[in-house]
Amino acid sequence: MPVPELLVLAGGFGSRLQSVVSDVPKPLAPVTGRPYLDYLIDSWIEQGVERMSFLLHHKAELLQEFIDAKQRQLLLDKRSCQLRFLIEPSPLGTGGAVAHAVRSFGLKADFLVANADTWLGSGIQQLSQLGAPGIAIVEVANALRYGVVRVEDAKVIVFEEKQALAGRGWINAGLYNLPAELFSEYHDGHSFSIERDVFPKLVSRHQLKATALTTDFIDIGIPEDYFRFCRWIESSKAGTL
Repeated sequence: MPVPELLVLAGGFGSRLQSVVSDVPKPLAPVTGRPYLDYLIDSWIEQGVERMSFLLHHKAELLQEFIDAKQRQLLLDKRSCQLRFLIEPSPLGTGGAVAHAVRSFGLKADFLVANADTWLGSGIQQLSQLGAPGIAIVEVANALRYGVVRVEDAKVIVFEEKQALAGRGWINAGLYNLPAELFSEYHDGHSFSIERDVFPKLVSRHQLKATALTTDFIDIGIPEDYFRFCRWIESSKAGTL
């Protein structure tokens, strides 16, 4: 089945990573001579994405330059994928950024949402087939940093806050399939969170589906994990993340 358009959340300030990457926005953090986002785009194309829209704010001009250059390279390589971007007038949060994109682009159909700092080795096809509204979840050895997602009968029943005790658990993988009409009730320019404001409403209505992924996952938001991703790429992706 065709893969829906992918909206990429790339407007954050990346505060936790600035101690080691301060001259460029987090999605452009260097990894063996290439921006991190370059690896993500190539992975998404390999998974079947044909249109990506990047939602920008912090250091947007640097990301815009990279996206324009990447689009030119894709055309030269005859790789079929359209890249475009939208700059937020102010920080809008994950939900506000998506709502702004829905209105600005006139989106009517379902679309995917991904984070520009999160690597998932697969999941685009699986989540596309799941339908909207849905999220991808992934199991990690230590869910302390993320909080846990509880699922029954392929539906999310609760998002548990970050716990005091560490341990294995299923977490929100940062990849969503959402219907455009879900954002019709929000005013354009209003800052809000998909995770804190939208998902709890869907859970209360028993509407939020979940699909479990078995794939490489990492969020480079902290130096430790950024360097881990760099080592993984340097090793030609030997082993698992």
